[in-house]
Amino acid sequence: MFEGAGVAIFALTGALVAARKGMDPLGFILLATVTGVGGGTLRELLLGHSARWVHDPTSVIICTVVAIGAWALAYLRPGILEGWSGRKLLLWSDAAGLSMFAVSGTLIGLEAGAPVLSAIALGAMTATFGGILRDILAGDRPMVLWSREFYVTAATAGATATALLHGLGLPAYAVALGGLTMGFGLRAGSLLLGWSFPKLPGGTSE
Repeated sequence: MFEGAGVAIFALTGALVAARKGMDPLGFILLATVTGVGGGTLRELLLGHSARWVHDPTSVIICTVVAIGAWALAYLRPGILEGWSGRKLLLWSDAAGLSMFAVSGTLIGLEAGAPVLSAIALGAMTATFGGILRDILAGDRPMVLWSREFYVTAATAGATATALLHGLGLPAYAVALGGLTMGFGLRAGSLLLGWSFPKLPGGTSE
């Protein structure tokens, strides 16, 4: 469930970036799809599996539907997905997708027999890689590199909480809720309250 929801939400972030860049419908589909399936593809390859969307196109269909819907909205209501409101929607959608993928990526890693630390790394990669590809393809600096905001840290914290709660034998809903709360909570705190690591002595920050 979280994997599908994460795909849809991350696809939306790709479409929002495409709207800001003024891309055509195929550009929307490309960014939405790369963002939606990028993290999961990396995870599956590292686990020695083929990417799930190659055999089951459901994720690609979800990304395409989201992209076309976003393009139609941007075409019919010019500017609605851009500017300050579009920026905020992008940041919060990205935070939601990040936390969902951190949970699903970790659980899939554990189910595949990966050691706990490896599963946590897989969760963090699942949560961040699609966004990195999105930003690079759009010519933007990846969110991972934005100042000292919690981004990879939030994804890793969500993945760690998921793995720990899973190891304690808690029900699936409690594991998922705990991982989501940790990942989204840290990211939200960074966005709203400026939570971050201390600045390096002598370093510069943008």
